Amino acid sequence: MPENTATAKKQIKVHHRGRGAQVGIYLGKLLRMFIYQNDWKVLPMSALIAGLVAMVVRKRLFIDMEGSLTGAFAIVCVGIWNGCFNSIQSICRERDVIKREHRLGMHISAYICAHMIYQALLCLAQTLITLYILQLANVQYPLEGRITPYFMVDFGISLFLITYASDMMSLWISSLARSTTTAMTIMPFVLIFQLVFSGGMLNLPPFAQPMTNFTISNPGLKLICAQADVNSRPFVTISNMLSRMHDKEVGGTYTLRQLVELLQDESNPKIAEIRAGKLDDGTTVGKLIDAIAEDETVKANLDEGVTIKTTVGEMMDLVGEDKVKDYINKSASEASFKEDYVPSDDNIMDYWFRIFAFVVLFAALATITLEFIDKDKR
Repeated sequence: MPENTATAKKQIKVHHRGRGAQVGIYLGKLLRMFIYQNDWKVLPMSALIAGLVAMVVRKRLFIDMEGSLTGAFAIVCVGIWNGCFNSIQSICRERDVIKREHRLGMHISAYICAHMIYQALLCLAQTLITLYILQLANVQYPLEGRITPYFMVDFGISLFLITYASDMMSLWISSLARSTTTAMTIMPFVLIFQLVFSGGMLNLPPFAQPMTNFTISNPGLKLICAQADVNSRPFVTISNMLSRMHDKEVGGTYTLRQLVELLQDESNPKIAEIRAGKLDDGTTVGKLIDAIAEDETVKANLDEGVTIKTTVGEMMDLVGEDKVKDYINKSASEASFKEDYVPSDDNIMDYWFRIFAFVVLFAALATITLEFIDKDKR
């Protein structure tokens, strides 16, 4: 009997190994599952997703304001998608095993810690794949970073944090779900919530704006936009529209009085600029216009209709088409300026911290949730 008791104690001791040893055991288990249970398939899938996004954003990302904003949103979607599907089934698929091992002495904190290390390695690999695919697609990355000397390093840290935070969120959902079916049913709603309430691409009503504080996508989008320096990029939609309207005819019938009043309206900055121009003899354009307006013949015909027909291109040529487009792009960019997108060290570090806070929060929630797994009667 003493010998049997000693053997039983040794077996109990094995079941109650320390947390550090258990982390190594479960990390090894996850790595074996990566190889033998086809968990490696998430890596080629992330390459495929990155390739599809690169096809769409490669010509405008980091080039103009609209393209950079759209590209930033697409890259955030890639990170969230990759992270969510890394771990959505990780816990719920072995819920019975976890329950049994927990009763035998498994530390939940060690189990979650092993998942955090494994998922961090997985997210890092996906980040490197995504960056490489975007580079293959000839995305014009800036050279210098804000926090580190290299933009690729800054950008990689941001994409990794977005992916990792989404991974931990999905891990928590997996700890809540009782089956893989339930987890996969919840996942689309989580993705939609993250994308709709990102606060960047869709104009949210005032009552819905506080919801952005509960998303990873909101600080993620602001972070990528700040690193892409969206505020300083030209806003090209309007000038592109003008180019497509170059040959469109415009005009109408106006009275001579309307034209004279328009050319004498110095409250209009553009008219004031035209009137200030000087002719060869030193006379200003404004004085010439006023002199014509005072002519008796002109006064006698002020109410006569004048039909004007021209094209958008000809009107722009009066000032210079390139000048018009540059002015419009600059004015539109200034009107679209957002303080959240300023590429300052403070902004970037703040967004990194906020996203990392989600990592810690969801890992803690997953640990707390699994601590009550013994109460699960299903």
